[in-house]
Amino acid sequence: MPRNEETVTTKLQRIAEKARNEPNCQFTSLFHLMTVEMLWGCFDALRNHAASGIDGVTKQQYENNLLENLQQLVGKLHRMAYIPQPVQRVYIPKPGTDKLRPLGIPALEDKLVQAGLVKILQAIYEQDFIDDSYGFRPGKAVMMRCER
Repeated sequence: MPRNEETVTTKLQRIAEKARNEPNCQFTSLFHLMTVEMLWGCFDALRNHAASGIDGVTKQQYENNLLENLQQLVGKLHRMAYIPQPVQRVYIPKPGTDKLRPLGIPALEDKLVQAGLVKILQAIYEQDFIDDSYGFRPGKAVMMRCER
């Protein structure tokens, strides 16, 4: 990674703290958080053998020129020139039946942008959830609630 990952974490913590301390605050500009460092962390979190999207780019191919690819992606995001690609539709068999289940597989850069947005939005909206809410939250599971 080009710089220290802590800077991304620190920025997200500051946003989370502001959201917690100022519940009526409206965040109007968060694009500055979509940095090479942020997207590098998102890239590291991607599964190594995940299916490629409509562009056919794999994680290994993207990694060959990772820094330049991420710099170009951040540039497009900040210029508001980024356009998501169409999702590739594939069908997988449903267990126990002859039917097929559709899956949408986004392009690799779309996965990175989505993961970055998830981190930013989680920092803001996690503050609004009550402690007894366990469904679909990072670090919490419904089974944890059942054990309480």
